[in-house]
Amino acid sequence: MTENKNKKLFKYRMLAPLWIAIFIDVLGFTILFPLVGFFGELFETNNIVIGLIFSVNAMFGFVFGPILSKLSDRYGRKPLLLISQFGTLFAFVLTAFSNTLWMLIIARMIDGMFGGNFPIAKAIISDKVPPKDRGIQMANVGIAHVLASLFGPAIGGFFFTFFGLLGPGLFAAGLTVITIVVTISMLEETWPKEKRLHSHKRTSDVSLKVRENKNALFMLGLWAFHTISFTIIMSSLSFFSVTVLKLSVLDVSFVFMISGIFRAGVRFTLFKPTIKKLGETNAIRVGLVIFFVSFFLIGFSSNVVVIVIIFMFVSFAASLTRGPMNSKISQTASPKIQGKINGLSSGLDSIAQIIGPLAGALIITTLPPYWLGIIVALIALPAIVMSFQNIEKKKYDPTANLINHSMER
Repeated sequence: MTENKNKKLFKYRMLAPLWIAIFIDVLGFTILFPLVGFFGELFETNNIVIGLIFSVNAMFGFVFGPILSKLSDRYGRKPLLLISQFGTLFAFVLTAFSNTLWMLIIARMIDGMFGGNFPIAKAIISDKVPPKDRGIQMANVGIAHVLASLFGPAIGGFFFTFFGLLGPGLFAAGLTVITIVVTISMLEETWPKEKRLHSHKRTSDVSLKVRENKNALFMLGLWAFHTISFTIIMSSLSFFSVTVLKLSVLDVSFVFMISGIFRAGVRFTLFKPTIKKLGETNAIRVGLVIFFVSFFLIGFSSNVVVIVIIFMFVSFAASLTRGPMNSKISQTASPKIQGKINGLSSGLDSIAQIIGPLAGALIITTLPPYWLGIIVALIALPAIVMSFQNIEKKKYDPTANLINHSMER
């Protein structure tokens, strides 16, 4: 059985350049992410302003990501992926040479505007992989994140310590150049002109069907509470480490790296046996409870060892919940509108990324640290309550759909 799954995982070798490109792209992001807590001192401002800048970055991504995806339907995946990568390259270079706050703001705006890499990557997978294998191939995106988190934070901390922002910025830019070369030379166009000419537009009824799908709306609501609480904590870690724990750049990078190592270990060892034993639904419930307890305890922690241990549990909870919850969301909708339902869950992630950095920085700067744990745990609580509402039964029912259509007629 395991052998068959491994064969499926590496079945579509034509996607190998895409996995290389995604891994390098994520590595560039993980190099800079742990450094965010030090930007306030570097640019002589406060954490709230830095949090706002990174929220604006996510806001631009929320607006422009779908636009780039739609343009890829019209002009092909490869050209738009390259445009996105060149935009990311320019943003990294501008970040590296940022010596004023306005340069950093412009760099983050540009990065958000051209942040269409992942939606286009999902479209490429959808072009080449049939629905029955698509979930397994989508898992490779998660694996790229896990592997990148092993090396990125340490690289970023090292270069920032010895070269300032110039070091990690240029290193990330160099990685993006490699991504562009791989895309140009190795990645084939999966949505050629002949397919584009014969493609037909979906009707506006798709949005209506999702709005009328109570199971889909329920699972999307559950995901919203989870992903907002999760993103606030993750985007606050660098601020918390600097402001509360008083850690150095290398110390913060070490915390992120340890979390990444544990997450990789869980992903490749404990994940499958745990899911097999508990089942997806119970795994989600256990993971959400672990999140709630961990988020609450973070606010009362003032020791780096305790924080590292807590984030080990957070990593375990992430493995148990995020993938299975996405699977549950996709099961609430018709196969004909999978793109729409997955787009809505991705949109909620983008909203969480807009809220997260600003909310985290605001709480840490204006309130005692324990309020971070209390507020985020309260946001996470509704997801736990909702998860016990028979989510295993909230699936797409084609029979009910047919009845609704006949009543409309």
